[in-house]
Amino acid sequence: MFTFQWFWCILLLPVPLLVRKILPAAPLANQPPQLRFAALPRVQQAFAHHTHETQTHRLKYLLLWSGWIALVFTLMYPQLIDKHVEVKQTGYDLMLAIDLSESMHTSDFYTPQNQVINRFEAVKYVIKPFVEKRAGDRLGLILFADHAYLQAPLTLDNQAVNILIQKAMLGMAGKKTAIGDAIGLAVKKLRDRPENSRVLILLTDGENTAGKLEPLKAAELAQQYHIQIYTIGIGMKDDMGRGFDEKTLNKIANLTNGQYYPATSLDALAQVYQHIDSTLKKTEAESRVYIQRTPLYHYPLLVAMAALLLLQILHIYVRDTA
Repeated sequence: MFTFQWFWCILLLPVPLLVRKILPAAPLANQPPQLRFAALPRVQQAFAHHTHETQTHRLKYLLLWSGWIALVFTLMYPQLIDKHVEVKQTGYDLMLAIDLSESMHTSDFYTPQNQVINRFEAVKYVIKPFVEKRAGDRLGLILFADHAYLQAPLTLDNQAVNILIQKAMLGMAGKKTAIGDAIGLAVKKLRDRPENSRVLILLTDGENTAGKLEPLKAAELAQQYHIQIYTIGIGMKDDMGRGFDEKTLNKIANLTNGQYYPATSLDALAQVYQHIDSTLKKTEAESRVYIQRTPLYHYPLLVAMAALLLLQILHIYVRDTA
C-alpha cells in the first residue's frame, strides 16, 4: 500500500504563489523610450527573438515548478507498506534470583568427573543448559546477598543472560542473604507483564539474614500479582543443622502456587531444572504487529535535483547565446 508519512506537507505547494503575491515585483530598468523605424527583416527577427525568449521563460517556469513539487513530495515522505504481520509470542517472563552470599563458597558438590566444586559453580554448571532452552521466553537476572540487584532486565537475549551468570562472582553483592528483597525486586519487574506468564526461580543456600523485606511478606506481595515462585534450596546442612531455611522456602512456594525443590547434589539440581522445565506451561505472553515500510522519498528527490540541474544548464545556455 502506498502512503505518505507527513501528508500535511502538501499544504506547502502554493507557497511560491503566495510569496509572489505578497512580495513586491522587481523594478524595471529605467531606460528612456526610443523610437526606431525598423526594416521588415529586423521586425521579423525581433518577433522570432521574442518567441524564443517566451519559450525559454516557460521552460524555466516549468522546471522551477517541477523542482518545487518534487521537493514537497520528498518532504511528505512517500513510502510503500508491504505487509502487516501479527506475531503472537508464546512463552513466559522468567526471572532468576541467585544467591551470592558467603555461604555459596561451600564446596559440597561433585562433578561427573568427581571434582569438588562450590555451590555457586554448581549453579552455573546446571543453569546454562536450562537458560539455553528458553527460546521465546523473556529472561531476567537478579543477584542478591546483602542487597538485591537487577543484573539483567527481562530480555529475549538468553545468551546475554547466560554470560552474565557465568561472569558473576561471589562477594560482589556482599556476604549476607536478602531473600525478601530479591523477591520484592522480582515482583517490581514482573508485575506489569501478562498475568499468566510471571515466574520467579529463587536459588539460595541460607536463611534470610539481610534486607528490609521479610520473605513471607514479599511472597504475599507476589501472590497479589499472581507471580509463581519456584524455590530451590542448595547444598546440605552442616553438622550444626544449619543451611537453607527449608520451611520458609516451602511456604513461599505454596503461597504463590509454585513449588519447592531441595538440591543437595549436582544430579538433584539438574533434575530440579528438568522438572521446572516440564512443569511450566507456555502462555501467550504478547502479540505484536510488524509493519514493513519501504521509503520512496529518494525518487521525488532525484526529480527535484534533475529539475534544478536542467534549470542551471538552461541558464548557462541562454547566457552564452545572448
